[in-house]
Amino acid sequence: MSDQKPTIIYTITDEAPALATYSLLPMIQSFTASSGIAVDTRDISLAGRIIANFAEYLKPEQRIGDALSELGELAKTPEANIIKLPNISASIPQLKAAIAELQAKGYDLPNYPEEPSSDEEKAIQSIYDKIKGSAVNPVLREGNSDRRAPASVKNYAKKNPHSMGKWESTSQSHVSSMQDSDFFGSEKSTTISGETSVRIELRGADGSVETLKSEFPLQNKEIIDTAVMNKKALVAFFEQQIEDAKQNDVLLSLHMKATMMKVSDPVIFGHAVKVYYKDVFEKHGEVFEQLGVDVNNGIGDVYAKIESLPAEQKAQIIADLEAVYETRPALAMVDSDRGITNLHVPSDVIVDASMPAMIRSSGQMWGPDGKQKDTKAMIPDRSYAGVTKLLSSSVKSTVHSIQPLWVACQTLV
Repeated sequence: MSDQKPTIIYTITDEAPALATYSLLPMIQSFTASSGIAVDTRDISLAGRIIANFAEYLKPEQRIGDALSELGELAKTPEANIIKLPNISASIPQLKAAIAELQAKGYDLPNYPEEPSSDEEKAIQSIYDKIKGSAVNPVLREGNSDRRAPASVKNYAKKNPHSMGKWESTSQSHVSSMQDSDFFGSEKSTTISGETSVRIELRGADGSVETLKSEFPLQNKEIIDTAVMNKKALVAFFEQQIEDAKQNDVLLSLHMKATMMKVSDPVIFGHAVKVYYKDVFEKHGEVFEQLGVDVNNGIGDVYAKIESLPAEQKAQIIADLEAVYETRPALAMVDSDRGITNLHVPSDVIVDASMPAMIRSSGQMWGPDGKQKDTKAMIPDRSYAGVTKLLSSSVKSTVHSIQPLWVACQTLV
């Protein structure tokens, strides 16, 4: 048996409720001090991960260790005891904002190259791409991740339930998903016989071949899974749902997981933005291209990039954006007071948080007028949509009776 003093690692992160997590640390230290248990901290915040991965750009006194890699190895050991606090799963806009904040504080970090043109820029982008999105959870869950709520917490929640809005029988709120040509419909998997290596290629209709991923090994009996989503079908789906929301006078919302599914979902999000604001992109497409607008970062990227334009040109684009809201269905809002829509930033609406919130709020979301309203929830891929469709349809009649049971959900990894 090891004589090493037992140690709890408490992670320093960057997501709300930050004040609560900071105040909890001294409480834990007070309780454990008399038990001979040490409590150490490790910085795995977005800023901390950026600094750790670009040490060669920084002064010696600015450098810090790669705490996430350290904890990733620790998580695989029997001695691991890590308290992981909520952390940002950064989208590109959040990543770029963090880089700018660190640069303003004297950290000589490279900018994020959205369109790398050299090997150096490609290497920089590759490092940043490992930092963005849900970079922390997959590493720490290599170990035995236990996310169960203690019985006392669950019992308290049952006796003191959160607010739960009643679904009216006349509610028009619903989940809409593609009926074909999505990842769910195209998924294929196979079990590998014997050790081998594979590569992923895109073969064009013109006979061209592009290697998307170079050769990588597969083990015997390993399962490899593939799926594709058809762009034309996706765009048609968005067009249909936008028109349907307008005709039925409900809010339009899009629910994705762009922080975890950081390759596919930002692209899907971008298509939704481009379809909804189609008239603006058709009229100002050349200007947006010159400005380097990335539609996958949301309509917020348009507002940010046009700041550099002459006042008259900027005002015209803003007027055209506002005109869209006269002909399109109203968008669900992230922040009605500040005019932040559901399509502003891909990381603002995350399906596993946004849909439960919508279901608890009588199936409604907040509109531009600051009032709640029935909502169409677009979840394009049926892999996501099935469970939320089932839940939202069932709670219309049973929400109050099943509410105390909701807190019993748990996850073991």
